Amino acid sequence: MQMSLTLAVQVLVMFVLAGVGYVMFRAGKITLEGNRSIGNILIYLSLPAVIIKGFMVERTVESAVALGVSAAVGAGLVVLAALLARLLCGPDAIANFASTFSNPSFFGIPLVTSVIGATSVFYMTGFIAAMNIGQWTYGVSLLTGERAKVSPRDLIRAPFVIATLIGVILFATQLQLPHVLSASLDFVAALNTPLAMFTIGVYMAHVDVRKMLGRASLYRICVVRLAAIPLVSLAILSLLPAGYFNMKLALLIAQACPVGSNVAVYAQLHGGDYVYAVETIVVSVLLSVVSIPLVVGLAQLVW
Repeated sequence: MQMSLTLAVQVLVMFVLAGVGYVMFRAGKITLEGNRSIGNILIYLSLPAVIIKGFMVERTVESAVALGVSAAVGAGLVVLAALLARLLCGPDAIANFASTFSNPSFFGIPLVTSVIGATSVFYMTGFIAAMNIGQWTYGVSLLTGERAKVSPRDLIRAPFVIATLIGVILFATQLQLPHVLSASLDFVAALNTPLAMFTIGVYMAHVDVRKMLGRASLYRICVVRLAAIPLVSLAILSLLPAGYFNMKLALLIAQACPVGSNVAVYAQLHGGDYVYAVETIVVSVLLSVVSIPLVVGLAQLVW
């Protein structure tokens, strides 16, 4: 119960930060171009810093096994989400994309950090990697109707991949970074939550709330994204040993997060319905203040 309350408070804090972004955009203090710049800071600086910090844990046999298990399970959960989304959302491309891909990078990481601790981000790296690769391939094919082409060179140059490789090297070698670098990583990683929520606030400022709340398909997406997929994932994660509690909880929170903001980015890039994509983000974020604590509370009862 205490953990669910902590999550609820953390989600509310994130809503306040989103509200700041909303107000600043409405007041003309953040422009669309400025919001894109914030997005670049998130993608190229703060998220990589969070991922690298997540790998800076003591290397033991147990932690090495946990890394492999969490990566395999995380990738499997992304595939599971894609299958359930296709089954429950039908041919709607935006709905499939939105339901399949959550927001573990900018929404899940701060929640996991607040409830379990920063070192548990370690368990989310495989999930985040599989999700990003899935967006570039399966996600693009949904929106375009064509098979996506991603070259190995493009993949290896992606910020999250570079950060993951650096993190794995630090974990494997147990290399201790100089204090200046370590402290700098801490400061940059701390930007992840506020900046991410500012961008979501800007998204909120772009929707017609009355029309959005009247679109029935949005609620179907939220049921799939916030309830069906997390609950099936909870059942599958329950098969793991009790000793993997932190791993299971980190992956469950990642899977229970609202729609990832990349659905809007990819919809805009590939000629999809941008407004509809933004609405899936906004409604799912609003409803997640209730759904995430409930899912985690149920997991505590089961595990």
